Amino acid sequence: MKNKLLKINNLKASVEGKEILKGLNLEIGKGEIHVIMGPNGAGKSTLANTLMGHPKYSIIDGEMVFEGDIINDLKVDARARKGIFLSFQYPEEVPGITVENFLRTAKGTVAGKVQNIIQFRKALKEKMKLLKMDESYAQRYLNLGFSGGEKKKNEILQMAVLEPKLAILDETDSGLDVDAVRIVAEGVSKLVNEENSILIITHHNRILDYLKPDYVHVLMDGRIVKTGDMSLAREIEESGYDAIRAELDK
Repeated sequence: MKNKLLKINNLKASVEGKEILKGLNLEIGKGEIHVIMGPNGAGKSTLANTLMGHPKYSIIDGEMVFEGDIINDLKVDARARKGIFLSFQYPEEVPGITVENFLRTAKGTVAGKVQNIIQFRKALKEKMKLLKMDESYAQRYLNLGFSGGEKKKNEILQMAVLEPKLAILDETDSGLDVDAVRIVAEGVSKLVNEENSILIITHHNRILDYLKPDYVHVLMDGRIVKTGDMSLAREIEESGYDAIRAELDK
C-alpha cells in the first residue's frame, strides 16, 4: 500500500441504539480509489456518516486513524478542516444562497481564511470548466430546482473547490441516467491525484466503468468480508451476493 491516509481498526458503530458496524477494518493509501459495495442495510452509509462524524452515529469500539491521528472524537468541522469530504446521497436545496457564496464560505472555513472574491471567482470558473459546467450554475441558489444530475455534479464541484485529502462519495451515482453517470465519473477522475483518495459507496457498476478502482470491498452485516479488484464488482453484478454469503457460511 502507498502512504497510508486512513486506517479503520475494528470499528463498531450504532445508530439509534442499534449496532450497525460490527468490527469493520479498512486501510486506504494516498492516490487510491476504493469502492464499498454491499446489500441494503449492510452498513455502507453508516460507515460514511461515522467517518464524517454525524452526531446521530455513535462509536461503540475501535478507532479511525487519519494521517496518524485518531479522529473518533473530532467534530464534523474539524474533520473537514483535516481534509475529509462527504458528498450527500440526497443534496438539500438551500434557497437564498448561491452556489458561489456557499462554496466561497465553505472554502474559507476549511482553509481557515477568508477567500478573496475576485480570486475565488476565477478559481471557481476554472473548476467549472474542468467539470464542463456552465458558469451560470454559480449564481443559482444551491440545488434549488436542480435536476438529479445537476445536484450530483454540484457535489463534485464542491469536492473540486475544497480539494479534500479523502473524498467519500455516498451513492453519488444513484438515480442518474447513463450520461449523467459518465459526466460525474469523468469529473471525479480528473480530481484524483497521488495525494488524495476516493472512497466510493455504490450499488452499481456503471460509475466504476469510468473510474477503474484499485480495490473493491464487500460490506455485509457490518463487516468487510471480501476484498478484490474490478473483477469482484463484475462477479457481484452477475451473481449478486448469494455466492459470497455461501462462502461465509462454509
